[in-house]
Amino acid sequence: MFRNLLRSNSFAPVVRSSARTLATEASVPARLKTFQIYRWSPDTPEIEPKMQSYEVDLNKCGPMVLDAILKIKNEQDSTLTFRRSCREGICGSCAMNIGGTNTLACLCRIDTDTNKDLKIYPLPHMFIVRDLVPDLTHFYKQYKSIQPYLQRETHPADGRENLQSIEDRAKLDGLYECILCACCSTSCPSYWWNQQEYLGPAVLMQAYRWLIDSRDEAGKLRREMLQNSMSLYRCHTIMNCSRTCPKGLNPGKAIAEIKKQLAFD
Repeated sequence: MFRNLLRSNSFAPVVRSSARTLATEASVPARLKTFQIYRWSPDTPEIEPKMQSYEVDLNKCGPMVLDAILKIKNEQDSTLTFRRSCREGICGSCAMNIGGTNTLACLCRIDTDTNKDLKIYPLPHMFIVRDLVPDLTHFYKQYKSIQPYLQRETHPADGRENLQSIEDRAKLDGLYECILCACCSTSCPSYWWNQQEYLGPAVLMQAYRWLIDSRDEAGKLRREMLQNSMSLYRCHTIMNCSRTCPKGLNPGKAIAEIKKQLAFD
Protein backbone atom coordinates (compact mmCIF):
# COMPACT_ATOMS: atom_id res chain seq x y z
CA MET A 1 0.00 0.00 0.00
CA PHE A 2 2.84 2.42 0.87
CA ARG A 3 4.45 1.76 -2.55
CA ASN A 4 1.17 2.75 -4.21
CA LEU A 5 1.13 6.00 -2.25
CA LEU A 6 4.65 6.79 -3.37
CA ARG A 7 3.63 6.23 -6.99
CA SER A 8 0.49 8.38 -6.70
CA ASN A 9 0.53 11.84 -8.24
CA SER A 10 -1.04 13.39 -5.12
CA PHE A 11 1.95 12.43 -2.97
CA ALA A 12 4.72 13.47 -5.38
CA PRO A 13 4.28 17.28 -5.11
CA VAL A 14 4.58 17.03 -1.33
CA VAL A 15 7.92 15.25 -1.62
CA ARG A 16 9.21 17.80 -4.14
CA SER A 17 8.01 20.71 -1.97
CA SER A 18 9.79 19.32 1.10
CA ALA A 19 12.98 18.86 -0.89
CA ARG A 20 12.84 22.46 -2.12
CA THR A 21 12.31 23.70 1.45
CA LEU A 22 15.32 21.78 2.74
CA ALA A 23 17.47 23.06 -0.11
CA THR A 24 16.40 26.65 0.57
CA GLU A 25 17.15 26.36 4.29
CA ALA A 26 20.57 24.92 3.53
CA SER A 27 21.41 27.81 1.20
CA VAL A 28 20.50 30.56 3.70
CA PRO A 29 23.59 31.62 5.71
CA ALA A 30 23.24 31.35 9.47
CA ARG A 31 22.69 34.59 11.42
CA LEU A 32 24.42 33.74 14.68
CA LYS A 33 23.82 36.12 17.57
CA THR A 34 25.50 35.78 20.95
CA PHE A 35 23.41 35.98 24.10
CA GLN A 36 25.30 36.53 27.35
CA ILE A 37 23.14 35.31 30.22
CA TYR A 38 23.65 35.69 33.97
CA ARG A 39 24.18 32.36 35.72
CA TRP A 40 24.24 31.51 39.42
CA SER A 41 23.14 28.41 41.27
CA PRO A 42 22.38 28.06 45.00
CA ASP A 43 23.54 24.44 44.70
CA THR A 44 27.12 25.68 44.19
CA PRO A 45 27.34 28.87 46.29
CA GLU A 46 31.13 28.72 46.26
CA ILE A 47 31.07 29.47 42.51
CA GLU A 48 30.69 33.18 41.80
CA PRO A 49 28.00 34.44 39.41
CA LYS A 50 29.12 34.58 35.79
CA MET A 51 27.94 35.52 32.32
CA GLN A 52 27.60 32.51 30.03
CA SER A 53 27.55 32.92 26.25
CA TYR A 54 25.22 31.09 23.88
CA GLU A 55 24.94 31.39 20.10
CA VAL A 56 21.52 31.29 18.44
CA ASP A 57 20.75 31.23 14.71
CA LEU A 58 18.15 33.98 14.28
CA ASN A 59 16.91 32.29 11.11
CA LYS A 60 15.67 29.41 13.26
CA CYS A 61 14.36 31.42 16.19
CA GLY A 62 11.27 33.49 16.92
CA PRO A 63 11.54 37.30 17.03
CA MET A 64 11.34 37.80 20.80
CA VAL A 65 14.03 37.44 23.46
CA LEU A 66 11.90 34.83 25.22
CA ASP A 67 11.97 32.74 22.02
CA ALA A 68 15.77 32.76 22.13
CA ILE A 69 15.93 31.89 25.83
CA LEU A 70 13.51 28.99 25.33
CA LYS A 71 15.55 27.78 22.34
CA ILE A 72 18.73 27.89 24.43
CA LYS A 73 17.10 25.92 27.25
CA ASN A 74 15.54 23.35 24.91
CA GLU A 75 18.54 22.80 22.63
CA GLN A 76 21.71 23.88 24.43
CA ASP A 77 21.46 24.06 28.21
CA SER A 78 18.53 22.54 30.09
CA THR A 79 19.88 23.90 33.41
CA LEU A 80 19.12 27.51 32.45
CA THR A 81 16.45 28.76 34.86
CA PHE A 82 13.92 31.53 34.32
CA ARG A 83 10.23 32.30 34.79
CA ARG A 84 7.67 32.50 32.01
CA SER A 85 4.02 31.70 31.50
CA CYS A 86 1.65 33.52 29.14
CA ARG A 87 4.08 34.79 26.44
CA GLU A 88 1.60 37.63 25.82
CA GLY A 89 2.72 40.38 28.24
CA ILE A 90 -0.10 39.56 30.65
CA CYS A 91 1.40 37.57 33.54
CA GLY A 92 4.65 39.51 34.11
CA SER A 93 6.58 36.32 34.86
CA CYS A 94 9.42 36.83 32.37
CA ALA A 95 10.51 40.25 33.68
CA MET A 96 14.29 40.63 33.47
CA ASN A 97 16.99 43.14 32.54
CA ILE A 98 17.63 42.89 28.80
CA GLY A 99 20.27 45.06 27.18
CA GLY A 100 20.29 47.36 30.21
CA THR A 101 16.51 47.84 30.42
CA ASN A 102 14.00 46.15 32.69
CA THR A 103 11.30 44.67 30.48
CA LEU A 104 9.37 41.52 29.61
CA ALA A 105 11.27 38.97 27.54
CA CYS A 106 8.08 38.01 25.69
CA LEU A 107 7.53 41.60 24.49
CA CYS A 108 11.17 42.51 23.81
CA ARG A 109 12.25 42.00 20.20
CA ILE A 110 15.72 40.64 19.53
CA ASP A 111 18.18 43.20 18.18
CA THR A 112 19.06 41.58 14.85
CA ASP A 113 22.55 43.15 14.74
CA THR A 114 24.65 39.98 15.03
CA ASN A 115 27.79 42.01 15.77
CA LYS A 116 26.41 43.04 19.16
CA ASP A 117 26.05 40.61 22.04
CA LEU A 118 22.80 40.83 24.02
CA LYS A 119 23.29 40.75 27.79
CA ILE A 120 20.50 39.39 29.96
CA TYR A 121 20.40 39.74 33.76
CA PRO A 122 17.73 39.14 36.41
CA LEU A 123 15.88 42.19 37.75
CA PRO A 124 18.48 44.37 39.53
CA HIS A 125 18.98 44.86 43.26
CA MET A 126 16.96 41.79 44.22
CA PHE A 127 17.99 38.57 45.92
CA ILE A 128 18.38 35.84 43.31
CA VAL A 129 16.80 32.39 43.60
CA ARG A 130 18.71 31.03 40.60
CA ASP A 131 19.96 32.39 37.25
CA LEU A 132 17.29 34.82 35.96
CA VAL A 133 14.82 34.22 38.81
CA PRO A 134 14.60 37.01 41.43
CA ASP A 135 13.05 36.52 44.87
CA LEU A 136 9.83 38.61 44.83
CA THR A 137 8.61 37.58 48.28
CA HIS A 138 9.12 41.03 49.80
CA PHE A 139 7.60 42.74 46.76
CA TYR A 140 4.39 40.72 47.11
CA LYS A 141 4.27 41.32 50.86
CA GLN A 142 4.35 45.05 50.16
CA TYR A 143 1.52 44.65 47.66
CA LYS A 144 -0.51 42.76 50.27
CA SER A 145 0.12 45.54 52.81
CA ILE A 146 -1.92 48.11 50.85
CA GLN A 147 -5.00 45.86 51.05
CA PRO A 148 -5.61 45.71 47.27
CA TYR A 149 -9.27 44.81 47.34
CA LEU A 150 -12.61 46.60 47.53
CA GLN A 151 -13.59 47.64 51.05
CA ARG A 152 -17.10 48.86 51.90
CA GLU A 153 -19.20 49.35 55.02
CA THR A 154 -22.44 49.57 53.06
CA HIS A 155 -23.77 47.25 50.39
CA PRO A 156 -26.27 47.68 47.53
CA ALA A 157 -29.87 47.36 48.70
CA ASP A 158 -30.64 44.86 45.97
CA GLY A 159 -27.72 42.66 47.04
CA ARG A 160 -26.12 42.82 43.61
CA GLU A 161 -22.92 44.46 42.30
CA ASN A 162 -21.56 47.87 43.29
CA LEU A 163 -22.38 50.11 40.35
CA GLN A 164 -19.99 52.72 38.97
CA SER A 165 -20.47 55.50 36.45
CA ILE A 166 -18.66 55.41 33.11
CA GLU A 167 -16.72 58.54 34.12
CA ASP A 168 -15.55 57.00 37.42
CA ARG A 169 -14.60 53.77 35.67
CA ALA A 170 -12.50 55.74 33.18
CA LYS A 171 -10.37 57.09 36.05
CA LEU A 172 -8.95 53.60 36.54
CA ASP A 173 -7.57 53.41 33.00
CA GLY A 174 -3.79 53.37 33.03
CA LEU A 175 -3.76 51.87 36.54
CA TYR A 176 -5.58 48.55 36.54
CA GLU A 177 -3.47 47.29 33.60
CA CYS A 178 -0.43 46.90 35.88
CA ILE A 179 0.65 43.24 35.90
CA LEU A 180 3.01 43.53 38.90
CA CYS A 181 6.06 42.48 36.88
CA ALA A 182 8.25 44.65 39.18
CA CYS A 183 10.14 46.20 36.24
CA CYS A 184 9.40 49.72 37.53
CA SER A 185 10.21 49.13 41.19
CA THR A 186 13.51 47.40 40.42
CA SER A 187 14.56 50.28 38.14
CA CYS A 188 14.00 52.85 40.92
CA PRO A 189 17.14 53.98 42.85
CA SER A 190 14.97 55.00 45.80
CA TYR A 191 13.63 51.45 45.95
CA TRP A 192 17.15 50.04 45.73
CA TRP A 193 18.18 52.06 48.77
CA ASN A 194 15.01 51.85 50.89
CA GLN A 195 13.01 48.85 49.76
CA GLN A 196 12.47 47.56 53.29
CA GLU A 197 10.23 50.59 54.00
CA TYR A 198 9.58 52.40 50.71
CA LEU A 199 6.71 50.69 48.87
CA GLY A 200 8.03 51.43 45.38
CA PRO A 201 6.31 52.55 42.16
CA ALA A 202 4.33 49.39 41.35
CA VAL A 203 2.72 49.06 44.78
CA LEU A 204 2.07 52.79 45.10
CA MET A 205 0.35 52.87 41.73
CA GLN A 206 -1.94 50.10 42.93
CA ALA A 207 -2.55 52.02 46.15
CA TYR A 208 -3.67 55.00 44.05
CA ARG A 209 -5.90 52.74 41.96
CA TRP A 210 -7.90 51.91 45.10
CA LEU A 211 -7.80 55.45 46.46
CA ILE A 212 -9.69 56.78 43.43
CA ASP A 213 -12.09 53.86 43.00
CA SER A 214 -15.54 55.38 43.58
CA ARG A 215 -16.85 52.08 44.93
CA ASP A 216 -14.29 51.87 47.75
CA GLU A 217 -15.09 53.34 51.18
CA ALA A 218 -11.72 52.89 52.92
CA GLY A 219 -10.02 55.98 51.49
CA LYS A 220 -9.31 57.56 54.89
CA LEU A 221 -7.62 54.41 56.19
CA ARG A 222 -5.64 54.00 52.96
CA ARG A 223 -4.31 57.56 53.20
CA GLU A 224 -3.37 57.10 56.85
CA MET A 225 -1.33 54.01 55.94
CA LEU A 226 0.78 56.13 53.55
CA GLN A 227 1.11 59.18 55.79
CA ASN A 228 4.67 58.62 57.03
CA SER A 229 8.16 59.56 55.93
CA MET A 230 9.05 56.29 54.17
CA SER A 231 6.15 54.45 52.49
CA LEU A 232 5.51 57.19 49.92
CA TYR A 233 7.85 60.13 50.35
CA ARG A 234 11.07 58.32 49.45
CA CYS A 235 10.01 58.92 45.84
CA HIS A 236 12.24 61.64 44.36
CA THR A 237 10.51 61.74 40.94
CA ILE A 238 13.46 60.19 39.11
CA MET A 239 10.89 58.71 36.67
CA ASN A 240 12.84 55.55 35.79
CA CYS A 241 9.61 53.73 36.62
CA SER A 242 7.58 55.35 33.86
CA ARG A 243 10.36 55.03 31.29
CA THR A 244 10.81 51.29 31.78
CA CYS A 245 7.20 50.09 32.18
CA PRO A 246 6.62 47.45 29.47
CA LYS A 247 2.88 48.24 29.52
CA GLY A 248 3.39 51.97 28.92
CA LEU A 249 1.93 53.00 32.28
CA ASN A 250 2.96 56.00 34.39
CA PRO A 251 3.63 55.08 38.04
CA GLY A 252 5.39 58.42 38.61
CA LYS A 253 2.20 60.33 37.88
CA ALA A 254 0.17 58.09 40.20
CA ILE A 255 2.63 58.73 43.04
CA ALA A 256 2.39 62.49 42.44
CA GLU A 257 -1.41 62.26 42.62
CA ILE A 258 -1.21 60.46 45.96
CA LYS A 259 1.03 63.22 47.32
CA LYS A 260 -1.52 65.80 46.21
CA GLN A 261 -4.31 63.93 47.97
CA LEU A 262 -2.35 63.71 51.21
CA ALA A 263 -1.36 67.38 51.01
CA PHE A 264 -4.99 68.50 50.84
CA ASP A 265 -6.44 65.82 53.11
